[in-house]
Amino acid sequence: MRKWVLSGILATEETYLSHLEALLLPMKPLKAAATTSQPVLTVAQIETIFFKVPELYEIHREFYDGLLPRVQQWSHHQRVGDLFQKLVRKKKRWDACVSLPAVCVTEEASLGDLLKHTPTSHPDHPLLQDALRISQNFLSSINEETTPRRQSMTVKKGENRQLLRDSFMVELVEGARKLRHVFLFTDLLLCAKLKKQIGGKNQQYDSKWYIPLTELTFQGPEETEPLTIPQVPDEELDAMKVKISHLRSEIQREKRANKGSKVIDRLRKKLSEQESLLLLTSPSMPLRVYNKNGKGYSFLISSDYERAEWREIIKEQQKKCKCFKTSSLTSMELQMLTSSCVKLQTVHHIPLSINKEEDESSGLYGFLNVIVHSASGLKQSLNLYCTLEVDSFGFFSNKAKTRVYRYTTEPKWNEEFEIELEGSQTLRLLCYEKCYNKTKQNKEDGESADRIMGKGQIPLDPQPLQGKDWQRTVIPMNGIEVKLSMKFTSREFSLKRMPSRKPMGVFGVKISTVTKRERSKVPYIVRQCLEEIERRGIEEVGIYRVSGVATDIQALKTAFDTNHKDVSVMMSEMDVNAIAGTLKLYFRELPEPLFTDELYPNFAGGITLSDSVAKESCMLNLLLSLPEPNLVTFLFLLDHLKRVAEKESINKMSLHNLATVFGPTLLRPSEKDSKIPANPTQPISMGDSWSLEVMAQVQVLLYFLQLETIPTPDSKRQSILFSTEV
Repeated sequence: MRKWVLSGILATEETYLSHLEALLLPMKPLKAAATTSQPVLTVAQIETIFFKVPELYEIHREFYDGLLPRVQQWSHHQRVGDLFQKLVRKKKRWDACVSLPAVCVTEEASLGDLLKHTPTSHPDHPLLQDALRISQNFLSSINEETTPRRQSMTVKKGENRQLLRDSFMVELVEGARKLRHVFLFTDLLLCAKLKKQIGGKNQQYDSKWYIPLTELTFQGPEETEPLTIPQVPDEELDAMKVKISHLRSEIQREKRANKGSKVIDRLRKKLSEQESLLLLTSPSMPLRVYNKNGKGYSFLISSDYERAEWREIIKEQQKKCKCFKTSSLTSMELQMLTSSCVKLQTVHHIPLSINKEEDESSGLYGFLNVIVHSASGLKQSLNLYCTLEVDSFGFFSNKAKTRVYRYTTEPKWNEEFEIELEGSQTLRLLCYEKCYNKTKQNKEDGESADRIMGKGQIPLDPQPLQGKDWQRTVIPMNGIEVKLSMKFTSREFSLKRMPSRKPMGVFGVKISTVTKRERSKVPYIVRQCLEEIERRGIEEVGIYRVSGVATDIQALKTAFDTNHKDVSVMMSEMDVNAIAGTLKLYFRELPEPLFTDELYPNFAGGITLSDSVAKESCMLNLLLSLPEPNLVTFLFLLDHLKRVAEKESINKMSLHNLATVFGPTLLRPSEKDSKIPANPTQPISMGDSWSLEVMAQVQVLLYFLQLETIPTPDSKRQSILFSTEV
């Protein structure tokens, strides 16, 4: 019976592959024509029409080619579950628009039939169970993304009230963060709270407030007070991420061990609790809405991209609402609307890993190099710049910013950035018009008046990015097209400390060799970079966190390596983020970390001591055991980082933020001493060795940053404080 079911699946796959092949036929000639003077379609249009078709074909071809010989050589003990598991895991990484829902339904039905005829004792049974669960979740996500506009209810006047969008969001109520579920209908915005389920009762919502779209505005009264946003310490956020990582790893281990579902369900419940807490405490970007009486309601959003999405969809719907006036809802109508939200909702989980499968492919870890080339399609000359956002733990943050290209319709930035990825799955790009009027404020958000001209995003698909070649792509946005190139280096390769082949250079050369050659206590490159940053970059927002232009960093690296006489002039003309990037690169490329390979395990162990007196004694003794060039350079850097943190209210860089940036750079051991696996076939999980090591490295540096003073023995203090060579 199993063979009969599989034969049917093979027939379905053959039909599906023939359809995909028919789609691929016109793709090559259209792409070739797109580069001519008379294209049939633009590159962006081709990529939209044939989005992921080649990749989808390859996945199904691989599945078919693997399944066919196993069915042809059939026996009762033949295993096929691994093929189905691999297929559904690959497909679920993409958006619903990549796969045809009808095909997914067929796959789910076929899996169900196959599982039905597979004995529980058969090795395939747990694999097929897992594949079916992933497939069902994926199909559910397709339904969630493709049906919201069809979900509706009839209001008393006969109009059809449709749900346009819903999401879990954080509302700021009297200075406290509250988790809400927000529903945008065709005529109103409803903010609701999910009731706690007691005694097996069905899920229910409580209405908190609503605003008819005809009465909603983003601009408050003139006397609106500035918003005070309670901030959660970065240490607490990192602790939550570590717990989430550990729980995800535990779930993976339990699944591999084929433990009972009760254990996994209990772990998933804990995971959901931690992710809810992270969702509640992480966002800090305000989105304020007001009713006709000027009463304001404040949400906290994780990124400018998401905030712009909400504004755009609300404003677009408001244009359609102008022809009628929404009357206030009676208490009964409001209760009915709120009750309907249980069935109408499209988002059932908070937007983190609880909504994903706990497999090993939970995003990319490593470094993504992005070149922002140019933009086209602008109707008028503007001052333009772009920002890049990537996700980590379900939240997006700004990672890079191009320079402003002044007054043009065709900006050509050609700027390269290196962005660290931590389980990232999506790259977002926003294009802004720069406003130079310092007095002008955007009252919608109380921040700068720079206007978003367009935005777009692309999935970070590991397969095409893993190659050595640059991958070119185009992001279409509101009639504008931005050209990018991307190249990814996975963590197992990016972690390598490589000794320099240029013995007279600076990068990749032992710090003791450099200081001896220069006859100094602190390398010239460190002194120059810190001096320039303190001169004009100490108040730069995100200094050391925001990426500098990679080409500028490479130019400075070459200048320092060749002892270029004009290096100080070059630095004075460069963006401070490039100088900060050069300093980080110098420490990252040291053949041995500043804290040395030998002492690294002791630092990692000392930071875990619970007795504060014992910890201080241990950590200070270890620090003073460093070779003199390492110690003096570290103390020189430490004083600088403390001065940067003193400007936290301006530059947004706390001691913890600085420790997060510099900890792994200063402590990460050479490859031979690292506990991180270097096998490319075994992706590093955030919950395994990588997160534990990185958190230890961050905590070690944070410990020294938080010490008011570091007592130094007389001999070393005299060497450090009275040296004229530093």
